[in-house]
Amino acid sequence: MAPGIGNIILPTVSIQPTKQPLPRRQTTLYHHSQVTTDSDALQFEAAASEQLKLRDGTSSDTQSSEETLLITSPYNSPNHLLDLTTLDTANQLFAKALTIFTPIRPGYATAPYLESFNWTAVFSFLRELSQAEEYHFPRTSFYVVAFRSKLFPDTDGGRLGLLDDHSHREATESGGLLKYWFGSKDGEHRNLATCLWRSREDARNGGIGPWHQKARAAGREMYESIDFKTMELVVEDGVSGWEMKDWS
Repeated sequence: MAPGIGNIILPTVSIQPTKQPLPRRQTTLYHHSQVTTDSDALQFEAAASEQLKLRDGTSSDTQSSEETLLITSPYNSPNHLLDLTTLDTANQLFAKALTIFTPIRPGYATAPYLESFNWTAVFSFLRELSQAEEYHFPRTSFYVVAFRSKLFPDTDGGRLGLLDDHSHREATESGGLLKYWFGSKDGEHRNLATCLWRSREDARNGGIGPWHQKARAAGREMYESIDFKTMELVVEDGVSGWEMKDWS
């Protein structure tokens, strides 16, 4: 599991504030079983966002412990879900905003990273969620990994899927993985995967388990080429802007 773009530092992107304050609402979750398990819908149609529901802050509705588990990847099963109770409010809201994360161009395997996804929509949604819950989002840094690859034509897709499935479960159990997305290989067997983590330390801890070790060992026989890119994503105070730059 992992992500890449060129060696550039991108300017901060400002987000215009909404014209009127939103009424106080709280974002809760439908049970994950009420959302599709179709990986294509979760990858390319932002189906995970269907898990979110808004209710009035004065409502007497309560969440069960199961309803704190958020779909954050193309895998919708219990051991692949993010437990929101392990996160502070800022990370919870960003994970929820990332449920709408989706590619916006077909050539994401080789296209610039920031031009390949609906980042503007994600941060607009994050601002809306923060305002709706009357939460002032603080300036926060996240750790981003992009993983570009080219598979050998005869790579065993079943084995690759098994390694990815177990590696993601392992990373989820470790904690701090806010989003994992991977695409479909193109006609030249190239693909892109990306992870957004709470911190670099979380990413390091999430990649030391036995299934990650198996995946790395199998890499030489499955991939013609692999390119990792690590970046820092900074969301400005009040979600007034954001910046993505090489990790240093």
